[in-house]
Amino acid sequence: MTDARWGKAIEALRAQGEAVRAADARVEECQAAVAAGEAMNVRLTTAVALWRLCEADHLRCAVALLRAHLSQERPPVRMPVALVWPRPLRQLWKARAQDRSGGVWRALPGPALLAQVEAAGSDDLLHEAAKAIRALQSSLHGHRTRPRFHEECIPGRSPSPLAAGRAAPTVPGFADPGHWVNRTFARRSSPLVQPDGTELRQLESDERAVHERAESFGAIVLRLLEHHYGHTARPSQPSGRPLRRGAARWVGREQQAVPSLDQWPQKLNTAQVITVGGLGWLVLMLAAIPWSVAMKARVLTDHPIPFLLASFAVAALGSGAVHRFGPRLMRLPGITAALPGVTAATAAYLVMQLQGPVVGYFFADPLDRFERQFTSRCLAASPYRLDGIQSVTVGKTLVVRPISGGTTLRLGPAEDGGTHPLRPQDSDTQAVLEKYGCELP
Repeated sequence: MTDARWGKAIEALRAQGEAVRAADARVEECQAAVAAGEAMNVRLTTAVALWRLCEADHLRCAVALLRAHLSQERPPVRMPVALVWPRPLRQLWKARAQDRSGGVWRALPGPALLAQVEAAGSDDLLHEAAKAIRALQSSLHGHRTRPRFHEECIPGRSPSPLAAGRAAPTVPGFADPGHWVNRTFARRSSPLVQPDGTELRQLESDERAVHERAESFGAIVLRLLEHHYGHTARPSQPSGRPLRRGAARWVGREQQAVPSLDQWPQKLNTAQVITVGGLGWLVLMLAAIPWSVAMKARVLTDHPIPFLLASFAVAALGSGAVHRFGPRLMRLPGITAALPGVTAATAAYLVMQLQGPVVGYFFADPLDRFERQFTSRCLAASPYRLDGIQSVTVGKTLVVRPISGGTTLRLGPAEDGGTHPLRPQDSDTQAVLEKYGCELP
């Protein structure tokens, strides 16, 4: 059972290594297409994101299997694999993979694994694995340290390029000019590389070499496991293609994984301005609905934060939808590009006019609920009709007195913006309502 499990784990590591090589080849293919003048920039960035995700998966798998081998434990049942986000979120998924380098820097083996490898023995393969881990640690050190060799400077008044100016003042509490806080928030004009260019070039070289070193580390771990547990058969799908999981399934299918988005025009014409204005007005009116609900329900002063967050959420979702689908709506020819804007403006006007009455219907004041619940139905032909009474709210009780004289009705709960139906508060009120055949809640 253990040998079979290790065989599956070794095959998974081999498949992930092949996926990394396939993703790397796909990046080079897209780069060649871009250099030839083909419009493949979107596919190139997607291919780079997939390559980095596959590389991170390969690293995590190699680290997990090496740690299990050194600890004499069974390999994990499922190998680590990056999560593929749903299709509507693929653009964010791609941006995250690019910004964070696909998690490669967080997947590198740490000092604990290096110490475990060095303590395992003097085997040649273990020695190569330790050397590969040290190389990856050097790349991580370069990635973390290289930005600190840059600082923000204020250029001098001399036009000479040799006059580099002076360093910008640092943020209080952060004395290191290369700290990311100073590089982000310090008063600056242009970046300046600090002295000691030799060390900086070495750090840059180590950082760029992380991809080759990661692939080399995975290959060494694969040889080590094959040496101890033997080679495994190479299963494949019925089509003959290797079995891939996670982001590796989309290598070579970048357009299907992350479809190209329609770009906003460089300059908007009149029809497109109308469309953008109508969509913006609609988003604004939709974001105002939580405020209308809060005001009609009389809870705005007591609980403003939830409704403020709800308005921001609606505005953010609406703005995201406009950014995502706006260029597609403006692709219509000529003046017809204004039709989506006119439609959105009409919908915004209807929302503006209807949200008050609609919200007021559900969050009515006590007299409106009395009219809706009783005077428009069972009390329509009685002395308690709306034009024949005087009403006042005392606490949470609605007091209704007929002008012609008669029993005074007391109903509750009388709350502004409440949603509960009115109920009789005493036996006299209940008797009057039963007399006229009113349905009591």
